[in-house]
Amino acid sequence: MDQQSIIPANELQTWAEQVHREGGRIVFTNGCFDLLHPGHIALLKAAAEMGEVLIVAINSDESVRKLKGQSRPIYSAAERAEILLAVRWVNNVTVFEEDTPLETMQRVRPDVLVKGAEYGEGEIVGEEFLKEYGGRTVRFPMQKRHATSDIIRRIASNADEEPQA
Repeated sequence: MDQQSIIPANELQTWAEQVHREGGRIVFTNGCFDLLHPGHIALLKAAAEMGEVLIVAINSDESVRKLKGQSRPIYSAAERAEILLAVRWVNNVTVFEEDTPLETMQRVRPDVLVKGAEYGEGEIVGEEFLKEYGGRTVRFPMQKRHATSDIIRRIASNADEEPQA
């Protein structure tokens, strides 16, 4: 359970069954994770504390483009996975091609799903699926000024200014 790795979609179910056989509680979160920021780090740290294994499912590049527009992602899925695996609280990363992470969640059957608190009741993909087998969803409070889209806008608006010391 300790080895950090990228898990291909076709190996997720076997991996998750092994973690559960060994008594591990799987925590799952998902998103684009493009331009990792302090809000992401806080969520990942808190999520990791809820179980033995934290897996982060990231949107494929095409999926990010559908959600965020043609100028995104900033980093490719492979780069985003590499960056996430450098975070000490992340055990595993997987990339999903579908529009939502539901199929990925169905393969993993996580014990805990962690998402940002900006999602209301009934808005989190997979929440109902987890309830079916006793899993739970945790909403993590968002941190102000740490949305990737806001960071990109701030960078773009400051592009013509002289850097400050």
